Amino acid sequence: MSIRLLTAFTAAVTLASAMAVGLTARPASAAVDTTRTPGLADYTVTLTSDSTGATWAGHERVTFTNTSPSALPEVYLRLWDNYHGTCPSDTPIAVTNVTGGTASALTVGCTALKITLPAPLAQNATATIGFDLGIAVPAGADRFGRDGAYSMIGNALPVLAVRDGAGWHLSPYTDNGESFYSLISDFDVTLDHPTALQVPATGTSTDTPGATGRTVTHAVAANVRDFAWAAGPFTKTTGVSPAGYRVNVYRTGAISAANAQSMLNTATAALDAHSQRFGAYPYAEADVVLDNNFWFGGMEYPGFVLDVVSSTALAHELAHQWFYGIVGDDEYTTPWLDEAFTDYATDLYFAKTGTNCWNSVTWQSSSERLTSPMSYWDAHSGRYSTVVYGYGKCALHDLRRLLGTTAMSTLMHDYAQSHWYGVSTVQDFKAAAQAAAGSTSLTSFWTTHRIDG
Repeated sequence: MSIRLLTAFTAAVTLASAMAVGLTARPASAAVDTTRTPGLADYTVTLTSDSTGATWAGHERVTFTNTSPSALPEVYLRLWDNYHGTCPSDTPIAVTNVTGGTASALTVGCTALKITLPAPLAQNATATIGFDLGIAVPAGADRFGRDGAYSMIGNALPVLAVRDGAGWHLSPYTDNGESFYSLISDFDVTLDHPTALQVPATGTSTDTPGATGRTVTHAVAANVRDFAWAAGPFTKTTGVSPAGYRVNVYRTGAISAANAQSMLNTATAALDAHSQRFGAYPYAEADVVLDNNFWFGGMEYPGFVLDVVSSTALAHELAHQWFYGIVGDDEYTTPWLDEAFTDYATDLYFAKTGTNCWNSVTWQSSSERLTSPMSYWDAHSGRYSTVVYGYGKCALHDLRRLLGTTAMSTLMHDYAQSHWYGVSTVQDFKAAAQAAAGSTSLTSFWTTHRIDG
């Protein structure tokens, strides 16, 4: 899920170039991952907003299982949006009154909270932690920010960090891209807010009357890695794709109805096209929130996208529903796995072949790799979009030319299916590509394209 600078996108192409598609069968859930823990998490959240939708307070409960053979003595919550405050004196995400464990002081710039469990949790054992939660959305048109009357609330719910063979993943926040890494979970979120505010959210929502002048939005989302929402006096436009996916477009007052309809058309077509290539979109609907004041092109969350009016940006963000959303990865360590794959999918949607695009590659240094982590790109921020997005998708176009279009299409589809609701690594993809190449060794290909792992 990435913040996309507009310069990362190529010029928009008309919707007429999108191909008509059918759909493949919905894949089954992935087997339990014993490498990464805690898993099988259920998040139950109840929050009430102030009159503006920018301040929320309530309670969150998380039930989880230790899926690893190694005992689990503690868990970590990631409070990503505390990056946007002043640590430790003024944090927009406040966790208090923790139950089910003992909380330590905030670490990693106030974005990580260790909770020691009463006793180490054995494999397949389940535990529950709970806490009171406060959210104060800061000013600014951002993935977590308030643009006038409109609040965007991404990464605000604390989620469980991941422990694997390398230990706990507690990467620092990056505003240049993403630091996010979480496992498939279920969310049950109740949002009490003024009736005058529309509240688009991850999952499928049902509205019921609350207290006088208020509405209760109940959103349920299964098999997602995160949950995001927005609140404001949006205008809503709704449509259904040919394959039956509902898309709701919410626009701020500065965006025209014609632009909203155009983006709705792109969204429905792109969802169907990506479904054809990688496997059927597994959620009933998608919400698209349009605000031309964003400093980025778009940002994706499960079933929920923030976007400027740009068909290219929207097709890209919707492709992230597959690459990071369904097929996960550690976005801080290996941003290439979702950004390049998503930009490649966007090219395919617009019938772009990337002819000769690798010929314009120029490396800044011998240490620059397609698979460099966000720590490298934060130190070389001017190269992030060029290399990870641009060179990254060019490498995949080159791989398609080497394998052949049919074999590459099969590889991408089957790779998504085999990692559905799981986690992808560079090593996994290289192994799958080599299997698709058969007796043709890809060793020199990886070296030439600087794909390590």
